[in-house]
Amino acid sequence: MDTYPINSNSLEKFYYIDGDQLGRQYKEHLSGYKSWAQRPHADDWMTFPGNIGGQLSIDETSLSNGELYTVLTNKAARGKKGVLVAMVKGTKVEDVIEAIKIIPLRQRRKVKEITLDMAGSMGQIAKQCFPKATRVIDRFHVQKLALDALQEIRIKHRWDAIDEETNARDNAKWDNKTYTAFRFANGDTKKQLLARSRYLLFKSPEKWSHSQKQRAKILFAQYPDLKKAFSLTHELRLIFSKTKDKAVAYTKLAHWYNKVTDSGFRSFNSISATIHTHYREILNYFENRSTNASAESFNAKLKAFRAALRGVSDITYFLFRVAKIYA
Repeated sequence: MDTYPINSNSLEKFYYIDGDQLGRQYKEHLSGYKSWAQRPHADDWMTFPGNIGGQLSIDETSLSNGELYTVLTNKAARGKKGVLVAMVKGTKVEDVIEAIKIIPLRQRRKVKEITLDMAGSMGQIAKQCFPKATRVIDRFHVQKLALDALQEIRIKHRWDAIDEETNARDNAKWDNKTYTAFRFANGDTKKQLLARSRYLLFKSPEKWSHSQKQRAKILFAQYPDLKKAFSLTHELRLIFSKTKDKAVAYTKLAHWYNKVTDSGFRSFNSISATIHTHYREILNYFENRSTNASAESFNAKLKAFRAALRGVSDITYFLFRVAKIYA
């Protein structure tokens, strides 16, 4: 290592460290990467049977260039060391099941509950690999479908408003007149009203600011179908947040399903079909009120780690470092 004097009259030395060389030394000699037992197959799968607990989460995440990995995590670890149970390349059911089944069955039988999203593949994996576990569909995925349906209605009205304003502007130009858009009491044009209402539709009315309350009043007066659709999404939110008993939740969801069916909203067809298909797993939420938030949090940590490294150039070494920190 070279040393350079700060000045000719001083005995102090300034040491320059080659960061790239230090990184290579750590990777090749200090980290234990070369002798890592899971290194030969880490790109395809890695498992940590000792991290299995009674409550797990399963989700997918993207590491590099859109490459997906299925990630199995232990809720009890709360995102810290011991959280990672398995990480498998891809989301193909057969490949993920084969990798997870490397974990002995007696350990997999310890799992009492597993949270997941509504992807059919995740349901099959959970059912095959953890036969004793109750499968719980994350409530926020269900609510997101309803919110997406609501926003779809708003967006359709917004495009109609854009077309209406464009035509009115063209007609005014044709008649050699100056076009002035109509403004509501809060100063919004129709196009602005629909654009600026996006975020208030995501929130409960009690969380609206004064201006949002004013905007919502105008919006719902102009578009009664949006008011009806918002009421449906808000009612679903209240079922999940206020209901404690599974039997009561079953009755309320059944009534809500009938309201959606009677509403005639085509945009709500997806969530109607989802509830009809997955109602057992959705209702399991009301047993322990478990969500997939821990899996989403772990995915966020992986993305932050990847961003700190400015991308992933060596997938195997990246997975080794993930394992060192979280497994």
